[in-house]
Amino acid sequence: MKVFLAGVEHGLNIYIYKELEKEKNKKHLPILISYYYMTKKTEQLLPEYKNILLDSGAFTFMNNFKGKVNWDEYIKNYADFINKYDIKYFFELDIDAIVGIKEVERLRNKLETLTNKKCIPVWHKSRGLEYWKKMTKEYDYVAIGGIVVKEIKQKEYKYFKPLLEIAKKNKCKVHGLGFTNLKLLHKYHFYSVDSTAWTSGNMFGSIYKFEKNTLKKYNKPEGKKVKSKDTAINNFIEWTKFSEYADKYY
Repeated sequence: MKVFLAGVEHGLNIYIYKELEKEKNKKHLPILISYYYMTKKTEQLLPEYKNILLDSGAFTFMNNFKGKVNWDEYIKNYADFINKYDIKYFFELDIDAIVGIKEVERLRNKLETLTNKKCIPVWHKSRGLEYWKKMTKEYDYVAIGGIVVKEIKQKEYKYFKPLLEIAKKNKCKVHGLGFTNLKLLHKYHFYSVDSTAWTSGNMFGSIYKFEKNTLKKYNKPEGKKVKSKDTAINNFIEWTKFSEYADKYY
């Protein structure tokens, strides 16, 4: 299982980039980045990354944009960026709840025409089982969305298994967006997942350590503070150890 580390373009990313520059092998680690949060520094380092998933950032953009969104313009800019850096794997604009599935499909078709590549479509519960079957037949890499925002509740995780079985039958890889429940990764055999959990140490003062083939989280003592830079670097490195382990054994 590939565990993509998401959120490297946020906040303390400058320290993370320095770590990547020190250890060239780290540049082969799976990284998920958002087009919306792209910075000049991130863009400069993109050619160095060997294993990228690109998120459209459409939902975040919409929530931060005042006025009517021109999605055709957004798609064109997104496609231009993908073409500029020859990004192989990128997600569609899964904004079903805002514009409806037909518009999502139109935007998907336009994106694929502009890039001459297939995107990674993102399935939501509202699309239904038949749509999942259709997606996994037409694409060799798809994603399940709605996990982070609890559109899919934990009591519904049991449905991952039959969905993954359908995808496997159709020889389709599945990405679990934001699914890094460490206790359940062994149970649900996604091809890949992503997580921003490594960044939580700076928000909540937690330190991660890779121990006994999994990650352990240690909370800071009450009344104490953590050093943001050191915490960011430590947690990133420990999560990369877990990512490397999961790639071999999950």
